[in-house]
Amino acid sequence: MSSQGLANEDASLSGNFAYDDNWYMYGPIGDQDDMTPEVIPDCFPTIPDDLYHACMAPISLVILLILSLLVKRKKLYKSCWNGAPGLLSPLHFLEEDGKKGLTVAVFGILFSSLCVLVLDNNPLPFLSNSSTQYREYYKIMALLYYPAFYYPLIACATVQHRVGYLFGCLLSWCHCVVYLWQKVECPQSPKIYRYYSLLSYLPIILCLLVLSLWYPAQLLKSFREKEKVVADEIPGSDYCKGYLKNILAKKAPKRSSNMAKPGLQSRLQSYLRSYIYTPQEGFQIPLKLVLSLAMALISVYQVALLLLSAFVPNIQIVRSGMTKELTALFVQFGIVPSENPAGIPGDKELATAKHYIWSVEVCFVISLVISCLLTFGMLLKSLVKHRINLQRLYQGAVLDVFYRSRRLRPSQQALVCWMCFAGFQAAFACLGLLIQQIILFVCTVGFTFLVVIPLQSGSNVHLFKIVENMWPFWLTLVVAVIAQNLLTHYCFLEHGCEPKELTNRRALYIVTYLLFPINVLIGVLAGVWRLVVSALYNVVHFCRLDVSLLGHGVEVFDPGYRTYCYYLKIEVSQSHPVMKAFCVLLLQTHSPSRRKGLQPREAEEGVKLMKTTMPTSKASKSKQNLARWSLAYTLLNNPSLLPYRKGVLSNKTPNGMQVSPARP
Repeated sequence: MSSQGLANEDASLSGNFAYDDNWYMYGPIGDQDDMTPEVIPDCFPTIPDDLYHACMAPISLVILLILSLLVKRKKLYKSCWNGAPGLLSPLHFLEEDGKKGLTVAVFGILFSSLCVLVLDNNPLPFLSNSSTQYREYYKIMALLYYPAFYYPLIACATVQHRVGYLFGCLLSWCHCVVYLWQKVECPQSPKIYRYYSLLSYLPIILCLLVLSLWYPAQLLKSFREKEKVVADEIPGSDYCKGYLKNILAKKAPKRSSNMAKPGLQSRLQSYLRSYIYTPQEGFQIPLKLVLSLAMALISVYQVALLLLSAFVPNIQIVRSGMTKELTALFVQFGIVPSENPAGIPGDKELATAKHYIWSVEVCFVISLVISCLLTFGMLLKSLVKHRINLQRLYQGAVLDVFYRSRRLRPSQQALVCWMCFAGFQAAFACLGLLIQQIILFVCTVGFTFLVVIPLQSGSNVHLFKIVENMWPFWLTLVVAVIAQNLLTHYCFLEHGCEPKELTNRRALYIVTYLLFPINVLIGVLAGVWRLVVSALYNVVHFCRLDVSLLGHGVEVFDPGYRTYCYYLKIEVSQSHPVMKAFCVLLLQTHSPSRRKGLQPREAEEGVKLMKTTMPTSKASKSKQNLARWSLAYTLLNNPSLLPYRKGVLSNKTPNGMQVSPARP
């Protein structure tokens, strides 16, 4: 080729690659129609957030004050409006009061609002143009504002009065209508992805719809029902009685007709059942566990939505804007193979580059789906484990749950961990999903570009060449492992007697010495495998608090597992269903005339079980005998209750109660 031809070719190449320095920032790359998006303008709904909060916050505060005054007036004038229980707390976390759906809905609204708050430029809705300098302070203030803002939604149900249900209807309907109106008017937003705002508010809208149906149902139910028995007003009394009846019921032992080993299908079914929580007669999962699981699921949804909306649209923009000029960079680095000796990319190289980017997008979506499925499976598995642990602790089998003996008594650290349990579960689910997504994405991309794409195209087969060159090494290791197993089975163990004994010890020593170098190489591979398995196990089980990621001796340094253990202590010591059932039954048995004055606090404090101020002649002998027999039977089957009973019997003035003087 002449020098003039080479000069012309160089000039053509330089002409092809000549471009402005700022093309990648300002100039369009490729066809504008293929590249996503048109600019989405800011949408201003009819009811903006600042106006919505400025109106609803005072209304919520006024409703809360009205409910508080209503309860205070009930305590002073109990004849007014048939009386109502006091507004003691937003929830009975340690009771089974049948409001799990309401609790999950309100906490779902609060948690989803906080998830949206993290990426919002205006943390406080009534401050529309907050400066960047004070934005972090406003976020801290918002962490306190939103719980107070949504507090009346759950306080209206705690009052258990028609006025509270009516206010709950009005509040839930107002919130729901405003959110629906805003999203109908402005379904798209320029933040992250055009539909991210709509999808992130979807849990809030669903929870508000649940509240909008629950409060009217309770209001209609209050008009239809007659006056309740006061004993039924004790939170969780029905569940405790049902649990006690289920324990005392005589159950015939199940005898299996077929004594053969279970087959593969039955073992597979039992393994799948261990991941699926099925309701069990006489037992209910505590409210705090249901709440923690629901918040973990919402957190997984929010994190997965954020990852998906932040990655996939951007990678699609890159794929649609890929041109021959950009493909030349991949060709120069050897990422995209080129059949042109001069390295000038053509249509085939451009299609290959787009296919590689599409493969990265597919790997990301697949890894995200697998991560979500693994997290959901682990959360369902932990729910089954929670039930097993609670049932064992109810029976007093402490060593079957913990690896050392523990006292099931409340303490300062245990109470703090009990309060933090639901928050820890949601946070660990978020972090677990992120870690799984990163690791699985790297693994799927590596597998795709090292195995799948080389098998399709026949190029970039570097991994196969390395494996092909190392075949003598792999063959040596496989032969060594097989030889050791065969020699152990046929030469070094004597099969004629039970138990088996060693034989041919001299040959055993010789083989052990000769195979030592090869066993070192096998140990290296085993160490790598151990590292991979332990890392995968910890990553997959990261969202589970009931499993320690550390050894038995250092499990105290695992904050998640330590929080779970202390949570079980509080849950079992304060809400044992058998203990509460006897609190209710014995109070009703010994004081039938005081049933109208029975307060929930008397059932919560198991001390008043032994308070018998009324004469014993009013109670029939048969009822006393039945109660004592039931008490003895329950204490035998629940040894964990014995320390509490002994403490009550030894203390004559428990909880500061004064002993009434003996009557003459």
